[in-house]
Amino acid sequence: MPEGPELHLASCYINTVCAGLIFSGKVEKSEVSKNPEVLFESDAYVISATSRGKEIKLTLTPLKEEKNTLPGRGRDREELSQNGLQQPMDLVFRFGMSGSFKFTSAAELPKHAHLRFYTKESPHRALCFVDCRRFGRWEVHGTWQPDRGPCVMLEYEKFRENVLRNLSDKAFNKPICEALLNQKFFNGIGNYLRAEILYRLKIPPFENARTVLEALQHRKQSPDLTLSKKVKLKQENPDLLELCHAVPMEVIHMGGMGYGPEHSDDAAAFEEWLQCYCVPGMRSLRDGNGRTIWFQVTKPVPKRSSKGSSSQEKVAKRSGRKKGKELIQGAENAKAHEARKPNTRSRRKASASQASPTNKAPAADRKRQASARRSTGAVTAAPRSRRVKAE
Repeated sequence: MPEGPELHLASCYINTVCAGLIFSGKVEKSEVSKNPEVLFESDAYVISATSRGKEIKLTLTPLKEEKNTLPGRGRDREELSQNGLQQPMDLVFRFGMSGSFKFTSAAELPKHAHLRFYTKESPHRALCFVDCRRFGRWEVHGTWQPDRGPCVMLEYEKFRENVLRNLSDKAFNKPICEALLNQKFFNGIGNYLRAEILYRLKIPPFENARTVLEALQHRKQSPDLTLSKKVKLKQENPDLLELCHAVPMEVIHMGGMGYGPEHSDDAAAFEEWLQCYCVPGMRSLRDGNGRTIWFQVTKPVPKRSSKGSSSQEKVAKRSGRKKGKELIQGAENAKAHEARKPNTRSRRKASASQASPTNKAPAADRKRQASARRSTGAVTAAPRSRRVKAE
């Protein structure tokens, strides 16, 4: 993702390729882009660029000679020249994940060229804003975003003052690795820059930001030091805020267009410059915002709060605790139930002893009934035999 140095290099690139060129006609937007139309049309205009942190501003300036080419006379020409399209226009760009500028032949426009400015010369050439992922944005008549702080590269003194004056802000309650991505205070710092800065100072990425930065409020140099000694001391022992300026400036001084895959030579130099970001042997973790932070392990990484955990991890933890409680409670209930139950053998004896009186009684009754029937049968049979003999 392009960071402060890449946007500054892009502005330098635009000023270099557009120097001495006159652009003409309409500004064309691709059909698939959801960014606003740029309603600017001029027979002759020039383009210049400036950068601030993670933003870049293009200024389209019509040439004064164009007044004579407009329809109408006198006051009408003046009104038309000061009305709408012929006034200078500022376009503020934010590159998103993959934005960049390219200057190519109009006949061979690059793929994903979503905004195009054509030269007046023939054959025509075009300055194109290229963005394959389409996360980049531009604003017509745009200005620098007010909620972004001073640029870490071009406004260092204002940047340092803005940070140290606002350490009570809730943004500094977070780990230092997350605070460094807050563009309200660190305008221009991105993912690879924060990794390189923290690595050089051996600051653990999940240390509290306020704790790290509060010590800088009381850092004062001796007034007896000469200017050259002060500069040397800063170079040999820079603090965090000084590196937020110095590290991006190193990338700028390398030149080129950064680490994009289309610039193989620049990418090789950039990868050789990296000391921590995506370097083998370094460790990476997700911060509370889901961004990957690369760092070197010097001591155990402090556990992050549950706020930074994913919802799936929270659910798993809760369900695990719940299952554990259920298992413990179930075991305790089973033990209590077993304690209330008598021994199995004793239960059999007790049941047998309870059933035995009732079983004996019916047996005795059946014996008495059988004997009674036999005695009755004998009594009734005797008279009948006597009657037979008498006959």
